[in-house]
Amino acid sequence: MAAAFEEMGVLPEIGKAIEEMDWLLPTDVQAEAIPLILGGGDVLMAAETGSGKTGAFCLPVIQIVWETLKQSGKHRDSLPGKMSGVTDPWAMSVWDRSSAVAVTPDGNKCQSREQKDWHGCRATKGVKNSGKYYFETTVTDEGLCRVGWSTPGAVLDLGTDKFGFGYGGTGKKSNNKQFDSYGQSFGLHDTIGCWLDLDNWTIGFSKNGTYLGDAFKIPANLKTSAFYPAVVLKNAEIAFNFGESSLKYDIPKDFSAVSKAPSNCIELSQCNAPKIDSNTKKPSNAPYAIIIEPSRELAEQTYNQIKKFKKYLEEPQVKDLLVVGGFSIKDQIAALSSGVDIIVATPGRLEDLISGGHLSLSQCRFYILDEADGLLKQRYTKLIDNLHEKMPKVSNDGKRLQMIVCSATLHDFEVKKLVSRLMHFPTWVDLKGEDAVPETVHHVVVNVDSQKDSSWTSLKNHIPTDGVHDRDNVRALNTSEALSHGVKLLKGEYCVKAINKHKMDKALIFCRTKLDCDNLEKYFKQLGSFYTCCTLHGSRNVNDRRMNLEKFKNGEIKFLICTDVAARGIDVNGLPFMINMTLPDDKTNYVHRIGRVGRAERMGLAISFVATIPEKVWYHGEWCPSRGQRCSNTNLTTSKGCCIWYNEPQYLAEIEDHLNITIPQVDSKLDIPMNEFDGKVMYGQKKTNKGPTYKNHYDQLLSTINELTQLETKAQYLYLHMLNN
Repeated sequence: MAAAFEEMGVLPEIGKAIEEMDWLLPTDVQAEAIPLILGGGDVLMAAETGSGKTGAFCLPVIQIVWETLKQSGKHRDSLPGKMSGVTDPWAMSVWDRSSAVAVTPDGNKCQSREQKDWHGCRATKGVKNSGKYYFETTVTDEGLCRVGWSTPGAVLDLGTDKFGFGYGGTGKKSNNKQFDSYGQSFGLHDTIGCWLDLDNWTIGFSKNGTYLGDAFKIPANLKTSAFYPAVVLKNAEIAFNFGESSLKYDIPKDFSAVSKAPSNCIELSQCNAPKIDSNTKKPSNAPYAIIIEPSRELAEQTYNQIKKFKKYLEEPQVKDLLVVGGFSIKDQIAALSSGVDIIVATPGRLEDLISGGHLSLSQCRFYILDEADGLLKQRYTKLIDNLHEKMPKVSNDGKRLQMIVCSATLHDFEVKKLVSRLMHFPTWVDLKGEDAVPETVHHVVVNVDSQKDSSWTSLKNHIPTDGVHDRDNVRALNTSEALSHGVKLLKGEYCVKAINKHKMDKALIFCRTKLDCDNLEKYFKQLGSFYTCCTLHGSRNVNDRRMNLEKFKNGEIKFLICTDVAARGIDVNGLPFMINMTLPDDKTNYVHRIGRVGRAERMGLAISFVATIPEKVWYHGEWCPSRGQRCSNTNLTTSKGCCIWYNEPQYLAEIEDHLNITIPQVDSKLDIPMNEFDGKVMYGQKKTNKGPTYKNHYDQLLSTINELTQLETKAQYLYLHMLNN
């Protein structure tokens, strides 16, 4: 079930290794910490032994180190985007592509989750001069795609200029924005063959092994050009087979797989990894990550885990080194000289190598203290501080030093002092303590009652719904289905009302499903430029998630709409507002959600919309053939369908019972009772008044204070009188 880890942003190659270790699902600490670390934040972890804590910090660190190596160009001669020669494997380029296209490390699959615009990618090699060539593409996810051949000077939007030739899923062939009917439409699981005849100067395509006829005659002005495999995508995913593995369909003997082209007919892409200045090259003895363990045994355990996790990460290889006593220091020095990316160490031997000038901290991106309370008890506080002082706080590419601290308890006095000295607004992942809502978070519930508030019946412009009532009669206003439909419309209206009422210019909005996220995004975009937003959920690739999160952090957009899984890694300091469109079905997720506001001593407001009546929602399980992809089975699960009735009052009761509190409720006017929250506050700002500031509070207590003063005076007189007698 590696998909559960990939949903959090973990690379498929790491997921494959995890699956071989029989890790079926992320543990609680992994589900919490992995996205936080991938998201760039400092993290403190407290969890029981055997909770998967080592994986919680190793998995994201390995991934980011591997991505850093790939992007840095240190191993660019072995990257898909930078071929050292014509003998290297064919692949789609990580450099010659649109920003929204993701390319797998082997270069054999492309994906773009952009729903409105087309984004393209070309291969790292092309063919020219003469010969007849073929490659295959297979559509691996729903969406639109156009495949074919592109010359180096063509735009990445294949088929929209004179230099690219494509065949699209709608059954159209295209060149120079001329879209003509050709062959048949194609989609998920179809295999499209792309044919190039440089002897007769024609281009054609096949679908599932059947040739559809010549599509284009190559013009004379392009006969000296090379032709590169190319694709353009819109919210789609596609796999390539250049013939280095077995082709799915047979091809005529006079054609050959493009990977078999002779060297004199191959041209390498000029869009390769940028050259790295020798002055900025990473020193071989400067690791990106240092993990310190209090004992050799723990260090060896962590080191062995890293070996397993990175098993399938290739091109570039992540080099690791165990630095502990009991092994030859000369061997460790030699290993450092040959290059190292991750070090797992005990304090003593690590200090020896640094003081001897054999290990540099100049490139360190991760500083990890495992069992920190044990390290502090062993009097390594000064060493920990000294190492931190020598590490760059911001790397050459603008990334901030991340610190991860694991401890038996995060409430240990020495650990707290260390945190306050060294860490940057860390997120606490404490699975040992009880869930509690910080004092800096004000959270309220807004009841959504479609029986009492019938305004939804007259809405002209409203939020798109999830379609669960498409086959229901919602015109009869007193039915359960109609009232459920009303809840969905009212929640969209209340959300906008909350934003306007509290002048929200930065808010995190949680939705139950990916579809709900997309619908709210569409609604906001209909409302105008004030409601700038983007989504963050499992159907977005890792690059899109990071880009959208950066836009939110940088203030380029006001609202980030996300699901629980995608939002685990969100850490935005001073975030003022959070909205729950629907309560989570897991009570612990409520705390995770509202905990995104009220950080770093900043005040935050969390508003939850709770339907007072059952709401019909999607619930796709293993029985759903498409697992929710364009599913239209609106029957209830009890009737072999993919819908359930969602009972939010029940979930609210469970949340309140879990937290042992009663959450304040407000009506649809959304007037927040400030007196319950110590008076007027500015959300997103630090709390200035530490005590109560109720209006007329002093006047109300004045008479009582005067009475107490008189009683105290009388008591002292009586006491003195007794002494004198």
